[in-house]
Amino acid sequence: MTWVIIPAYNEQKYISNVIKDVKKYSKNIIVVDDGSSDETFKIAKKSGVVALKHVVNLGKGAALKTGCDYALKHGAERLIAVDADGQHDPKDIPIFVKRLKNVDIVFGIRKLNKKMPIVLKFGNWFLSWVTKLLYNIDIKDTQCGYRAFTSKTYKKIRWRASDYSMESEIIANVGKNGLKYDFVQIDTIYSDKYKGTTVADGVRIAFNLLVWKLRRQK
Repeated sequence: MTWVIIPAYNEQKYISNVIKDVKKYSKNIIVVDDGSSDETFKIAKKSGVVALKHVVNLGKGAALKTGCDYALKHGAERLIAVDADGQHDPKDIPIFVKRLKNVDIVFGIRKLNKKMPIVLKFGNWFLSWVTKLLYNIDIKDTQCGYRAFTSKTYKKIRWRASDYSMESEIIANVGKNGLKYDFVQIDTIYSDKYKGTTVADGVRIAFNLLVWKLRRQK
């Protein structure tokens, strides 16, 4: 049984279409409203999917973990994380599921294009370099949120970070546990001004990667 988890924060503009498209590939969908101030939760609830809500904004990591924990309690065998802003095309879901048959986790890798913000291109390169240096895991796009993993894997990679750092913490935990991984190259749609990982986030993530590495060695 495959469950799709969609962490969302103030995404009333896109959440309805995202849910509609995901429904073509999975009947089990969870939207976790991370303390939105708009109509995101109300729209998700009306769509007929499982709608969970944080009273306050805790961060993407916390929202995704809430959704994954719920899915696991309800018999999920596979979990797929999809962003709520329409950046990820749900048509790739079957590809993720197929690749997951032979590995523990599958990472989405965004194709480089002219619309990708410069800060994102540099950040991806820098964090990929740090990740390879510290964990010997060669992932070209460490911050892509489109990912699939088994329930067994989730128990091993379950993260502590509540913010965007969780994307890299997952990778650190993959390396720590010697898990098998694969990739799916995806197209990404940039509908609005980029609002993901900032320069400050990137610096914090790099610092956290070093901290996690040092803790491992103790």
